[in-house]
Amino acid sequence: MWVPQYRGGCTHTDVGSPVQRWVPQYRGGCTHTDVGSPVQRWVPHTGVSTPIRMWMPHRALESGGHRVPRSAVELLAPVGDPEKVICVGLNYRDHCVEQDVKVPKEPIIFSKFPSAIIGPFDDIVHPEDSTEVDWEVELAAVMGKKGRHIQEASAMEHVVGFMVANDVSARDWQKRNGRQWLLSKTFDTFCPLGPALVTKEAVTDVHNLRISCSVNGRVMQDSSTEQLIFRLPSLIAWVSRFVTLVPGDILLTGTPSGVGVFRKPPVFLKRGDEVRCEIEELGVICNKVV
Repeated sequence: MWVPQYRGGCTHTDVGSPVQRWVPQYRGGCTHTDVGSPVQRWVPHTGVSTPIRMWMPHRALESGGHRVPRSAVELLAPVGDPEKVICVGLNYRDHCVEQDVKVPKEPIIFSKFPSAIIGPFDDIVHPEDSTEVDWEVELAAVMGKKGRHIQEASAMEHVVGFMVANDVSARDWQKRNGRQWLLSKTFDTFCPLGPALVTKEAVTDVHNLRISCSVNGRVMQDSSTEQLIFRLPSLIAWVSRFVTLVPGDILLTGTPSGVGVFRKPPVFLKRGDEVRCEIEELGVICNKVV
């Protein structure tokens, strides 16, 4: 199931407005849903005892009563205000090879602030004080169940779905003052997400998806999630040793080879460039640099 978010010229919706902002709740065996609660707070999850269901918006989609072109609406990030955005560095084997570094023995964890999040077709703002802005297509997992000290065997039970992400990075800031990873990764607009939240049941094999990024039509990254060093169960188990994961938390799982900084010569984004990130079965996000 795809759960996009939008706002724009639509004057009527069948199930909520916007339909994907809300997760209807069932109480006391009632078959009628109330308005619901924000998806950022309550995320559906199969098998959880909490009486929550995702209202499949088939009626709205099938009715076709009101349609608008995509140009008339603004698609929002599927999860716009998470408690945490957790990121993983050096997590693709081919990315380690292009840097000529050893494969990490344990996950390298950093973060982005939620204020960096933008929608799948929003503009990336090039900072005035950076000349080395780079792209990183990534698989993003969204947590749907709270947990601490999660075991690998049950880790995927805590995931509700997946998105495409671009871990935009200012490499000059990343190398500055003892390697400022947080600052380099968390400029405003440096975390495009989308185009939708694809529930895990709709994905054939999340560890065998083609993942790619192009800049102005030129393919820069082209790999597979098979290249992941630490797969989702081990990442979730590792991170939950230190912090409690809650519904809506986003986990960016790393980027494959082909980033600009390791090209010869290096290539960086400039204003006017268009960055297209795609993951098989999850869709495409496309952002212009301004």
